[in-house]
Amino acid sequence: MEYYDLIIVGAGPAGSTLARALHRSGKRVLLLDKQAFPRDKTCAGWVTPAVMESLGINPAEYEKGRTLQPIRRFRIGMMGQPAVENDHGHVVSYGIRRCEFDHYLLDQVNCEKQLATQVRSIEHRYGNWELNGQWQTPLLVGAGGHFCPIARLLGDGPGKHETVVSAKEVEFRMTPAQAQACAARGDTPELWFCQDLKGYAWVFRKGRFLNIGLGREDNHRLSDHLQAFVEDMTLAGRIPSDLPKRFKGHAYLLYGHANRPLVDEGVLLIGDAAGLAYTQSGEGIRPAIESALLAAEVIQSAPDYSALALQRYGERIAARFGTRANDQEQGREIPEWLRLPIASTLMRSHWFTRKVITEKWFLHQEVPPLDRAV
Repeated sequence: MEYYDLIIVGAGPAGSTLARALHRSGKRVLLLDKQAFPRDKTCAGWVTPAVMESLGINPAEYEKGRTLQPIRRFRIGMMGQPAVENDHGHVVSYGIRRCEFDHYLLDQVNCEKQLATQVRSIEHRYGNWELNGQWQTPLLVGAGGHFCPIARLLGDGPGKHETVVSAKEVEFRMTPAQAQACAARGDTPELWFCQDLKGYAWVFRKGRFLNIGLGREDNHRLSDHLQAFVEDMTLAGRIPSDLPKRFKGHAYLLYGHANRPLVDEGVLLIGDAAGLAYTQSGEGIRPAIESALLAAEVIQSAPDYSALALQRYGERIAARFGTRANDQEQGREIPEWLRLPIASTLMRSHWFTRKVITEKWFLHQEVPPLDRAV
């Protein structure tokens, strides 16, 4: 049985970032994922300049052979009423394809990897964790998304007592005819909020690719909501009529709603496995990257991997993203004060859609990038 100082389960942005951050720590790391890379990943797919800075990615270098769609504007509306378009005057985000982005990050990792490998068993013996009867470690890091098997160690299973956002989306390469029939512009993602404000839909053009989807706080009639949205966008000429038939589903937890612990004896969760997606927008890439960087700092300085020693990670998360207790007082993805009749009016305001929805809730421009040397 091979021994590692830590094993990271999940090779997405969170897992890859942690493994890379620990490269010079002298620790022997195993990065494990159930899929082979590059792999298809259901995600609208955008990253802010803060993410690129924290990862040390030069956009000019990254876009060589990959999709990198500069975003300068947003088109935002409530379903059933006209949208508002705001021009930010500069690049405020980038559209990426997760199959490319995740593979790029994984390629930067210099540690042992076991891809296309399912976690079949987890046992705790003599102070160490044993995975699949093959690998042994004192520290397991869960980075495998909402349904990460490591997250199950810290409770009775993901989603049992938590508000889960369910989403369906499709991403495909458009034919020339489809591209001509698509009025949505690459530099202007479209966000359309459900009238009950329990979710939103999007139309996101990234070069030759188009991503369309809808996510809600509950799974009630999700397909019906999505179908109605697609029909409306097709009639409005925003998207081509001949979309792929199969939309893929995924789920995640909003930070203010998740109640799973972040650490336990010899266990630590990062990214979506920890339920760190931003409460207002559901965006999870930046929290995944930043949680991995915070975890790396704690892992390198911790005297051991006890729950007490690892609790500093939870404190760093709370300091960065706020305490969940305060967020739970708001109780929903959109603040309660916005669930009033004024919501329809606010959604037609250029100031509100730009300053609050886009710059504060989706881009978090008031929060500086997390330094890689945390």
